[in-house]
Amino acid sequence: MDDIASILMNGLIDLPWWGYIVVALVFTHITIASITIFLHRYQAHRSLELHPIPSHFFRFWLWLTTGMVTKEWAAVHRKHHAKCETVDDPHSPQVFGIKKVLGEGAELYKVETKNQETLDRYGHGTPDDWIERNVYTKHSVAGIASMLIINVILFGPLGLTIWAVQMMWTPVMAAGVINGIGHYWGYRNFRSEDASRNIVPWGILIGGEELHNNHHAYPTSARLSNKWYEFDIGWMYIRILEMMGLARVKKIAPKLQLNKAKTECDLETLQAVISHRYEILAKYTKSLKIALKNELVHLQQAAIENGVDGLTLRNWVLADAKTLKEEERTKLETVLSHAQKLDKLYRMREELSLIWERSAATKDELLKQLEDWCRRAEESGIELLEKFSRRLRCYAMA
Repeated sequence: MDDIASILMNGLIDLPWWGYIVVALVFTHITIASITIFLHRYQAHRSLELHPIPSHFFRFWLWLTTGMVTKEWAAVHRKHHAKCETVDDPHSPQVFGIKKVLGEGAELYKVETKNQETLDRYGHGTPDDWIERNVYTKHSVAGIASMLIINVILFGPLGLTIWAVQMMWTPVMAAGVINGIGHYWGYRNFRSEDASRNIVPWGILIGGEELHNNHHAYPTSARLSNKWYEFDIGWMYIRILEMMGLARVKKIAPKLQLNKAKTECDLETLQAVISHRYEILAKYTKSLKIALKNELVHLQQAAIENGVDGLTLRNWVLADAKTLKEEERTKLETVLSHAQKLDKLYRMREELSLIWERSAATKDELLKQLEDWCRRAEESGIELLEKFSRRLRCYAMA
């Protein structure tokens, strides 16, 4: 009895004060790695294959530290991509508000897991073996309770604190920060059709998920980093597993290749343009920013007459036209009519984006439309458009 009492009071492992902090950080980091590698990149998006050894380890560790069910997580996340920034998105800060998603992101996730239609439609292909049905799904709370017991046995009363940190880490960092800040604040490499942002360029604390805009631009990519200065620690772990023969990468985001010898658009150009459409729109938006800055003085009077301030005008010009209300589009058109160059740049951007949105058109028809766009851009007399078009003709598949 004295031995048992001693274990409960002191634990099996005695550490200095900083040692308990390290243990808590290591435990939570393993959980984050399990979420990003197993749940997110492997289960939800099938961007890699995992050997049964790491796959079962990740499942077991997530059962201990989160109690999340694989099918439920994958289904909710897939629905998030399918319905992003709409009223059907399970956790969009654009719909629910940033405060709601940051503070109650885990609750929004739990609400959606009760939607059987979501599970049936988006939960396909997830584990359905005996242990998943009879242990991980049926007794999900038992895993969390087991982790509590293990922590107390190992570290005594401080084990309870470590356990509490583990229980808060995923709801705050994943459900709150990624689903909230990742769709509200940060920088964008790609002009994807949602509000996704890269929070910071170094994806360490949340396993690479900080690079959220990159992920939404190329959701089936196993690597979330894209620029040379970005770091995705989850990708590093995947590469280590791959070198050990425990993983196989299926897909990563395409790298842009420019063939400067090309002067005409061909089917390869078309394919490369469609593959890199979000990056193209991001680069085009930079050209619009330059033109807007140069023309802003000339547009101020027209903007004032239409009740539009400078910041609003800037936001309207840079936004996707489909996101503007009819009244806003009318006012924008009226203001832009006073700046022929900027108006031309704005309209050409919308026409360019229509090329890859015309899914019913054949490849030959799309190629003809792309070539026509480039020709008109080069005949526009606008230097920004001419340079952009010539660069576009050089796009090739890596």
